[in-house]
Amino acid sequence: MSKLGQVVESIENYNKFVLDQVKRARADEKFGRELLGRWNDIKAKIPVTRTPTGVPLPRLALPEIDEPGEIARYLFGEGLPGEFPYLNAAYREMYLEPVREIESFEKNGGKLDKKIPQTEEPTRLFSGLMLAEDTNERFHYLTRHQRTHRLSTAFDGPTLYGIDSDADGVFGKIGEGGVAIDTVEDMIRLYDGFDLGSPNFSASMTISGPAPIIMAMYIAAAKRRFGPKVVPKLRGTIQADIFKEVQAQNETIFPIEPSLRFLTDMVEFTTREMPRWYPISISGYHIGEAGSTPVQQAAYTLSNGFAYAEMFAERGIPIDQFGPRLSFFLDCGLDAEYIALSRVSRRIWAIGMRDVFGGGPKAQLFKLHTQTSGRSLIAAEFKNNLTRTAAELVLAYMNATNSCHSNSADEPFTTPSEEWIRLAAHGQAILLEESGIFKHTMNMLSGSPGMKAVERAVEAAILDEFREIERLGGVLAAVEERYQRSQIQNAAHRYEQQIYDGTRPIIGLNRYRDGEDDIPEVKLVRTPRAKQQLQVDRLAKFKKKNAEKAKRALDNLAAVVERGENCFPTLLEAVEVCSLGQITGRLQEVVGRFRPMV
Repeated sequence: MSKLGQVVESIENYNKFVLDQVKRARADEKFGRELLGRWNDIKAKIPVTRTPTGVPLPRLALPEIDEPGEIARYLFGEGLPGEFPYLNAAYREMYLEPVREIESFEKNGGKLDKKIPQTEEPTRLFSGLMLAEDTNERFHYLTRHQRTHRLSTAFDGPTLYGIDSDADGVFGKIGEGGVAIDTVEDMIRLYDGFDLGSPNFSASMTISGPAPIIMAMYIAAAKRRFGPKVVPKLRGTIQADIFKEVQAQNETIFPIEPSLRFLTDMVEFTTREMPRWYPISISGYHIGEAGSTPVQQAAYTLSNGFAYAEMFAERGIPIDQFGPRLSFFLDCGLDAEYIALSRVSRRIWAIGMRDVFGGGPKAQLFKLHTQTSGRSLIAAEFKNNLTRTAAELVLAYMNATNSCHSNSADEPFTTPSEEWIRLAAHGQAILLEESGIFKHTMNMLSGSPGMKAVERAVEAAILDEFREIERLGGVLAAVEERYQRSQIQNAAHRYEQQIYDGTRPIIGLNRYRDGEDDIPEVKLVRTPRAKQQLQVDRLAKFKKKNAEKAKRALDNLAAVVERGENCFPTLLEAVEVCSLGQITGRLQEVVGRFRPMV
């Protein structure tokens, strides 16, 4: 039995354990009294705050139960926020305002005598357009609408494939759909004006195939600006998820095994040297965008995560070192499964990491970034996308996501403009800061009978997917059989067929259309040819300046790879004088190119 098979067994065993605890609480009077006493103690210690209208609310909402069996079911089956198995939340408190005790509130006549300190908000907006300085300008615009600087970076097509901007046939793609990054000098421009070592700054980079190279460029850029002591202070995430690329997104540049090796090299280095960095974001979002069902998205993301954990452990990296550095990325659409999809994923991950991999509490945490569904955005009557995204944001925060990106309504047409990206940011601010839905009480919307029914159905369906992957020989064997990819394609076809035949209503598209098919006037964001030429000219200058050094660095990198050593430290040296395309090309000479499986 593989590790994934053991995970299935561990979930089943844990569910039996919960039922045993329920029965024990009802049969064993002493145990029942202990649970009831613990429950009453928990409730008695919950702080109380007031809403702006003066209504007192508990800081944590708990079900009104006093029967020992139901208390056991809650404490062991769900856990309090921040407690195993983390169904309700990874942390004890999320999104909440600082505590306002009723007594201190009333002493001041319902007024606060000092400004409430603000916690770091979960909003993380995604941006990338044209050249590095253009994206940098957008980053500075976005952070004017946020309390903390949490930047998420999109790269253009050539960069995602590890291709230089001067390569044949890519000129028109430079800076389109993301930012063009060819060299460490571009990386310096990208984050200019931001304190990369600050505890209030983090950078997320959405790139997988050439992720180790881009990661090395980021470190090199930080060292140039702030010196080598900044490296342990760097905070952020790089996607680096090779499995989802092969399963769904296609941006794979090396064969699978070398890709996984380069990834593991990077994880080994960053785990040792960069304790605040997440070197992989295991990404279901792109699986969902490729057409999967919500259950498939969660099942493939979780199984990929367990496969990475097994791979890193086999390298000899201790589970409690790399486990806390794993993060996850799911989308959130409007299907009913999203009411509890992330909650269930958090529980499955915690049980599997504890009972199969032996991970401690920090390694058990399923730390999640959520993005509202890009696939749900419709060009027809596109302003309706504001409502779709707002509903998806409520679902994401109901699931206690750690961070969140809200899509812009104009994305069916173009890279978001400042107007629509500002509205996307304000959507989260309205939900978290203006409304009282999440800022007063944890578990405000959790635990309804409907949510519990979805949780049970989703968990059973995810475990069925695990069993099928296990039957095929595990994640890598299933990838080689194209299992995940074929299932995603089948689901995508079914989704489109449902839209076509009307069984899946899309307001403004196949239901309640006003009869007009005119495309709205939307200004397209395009990269001017002059900027594209500037990027090519800069790259040529960089290559000419470093020609001799680049040759030696590439030879050294190839030799390290051929010897089977960890190549990431050598990559750090190479990016100082080599471009992205030069490094990718030389590595492909050594390990080969990715060829899609038929």
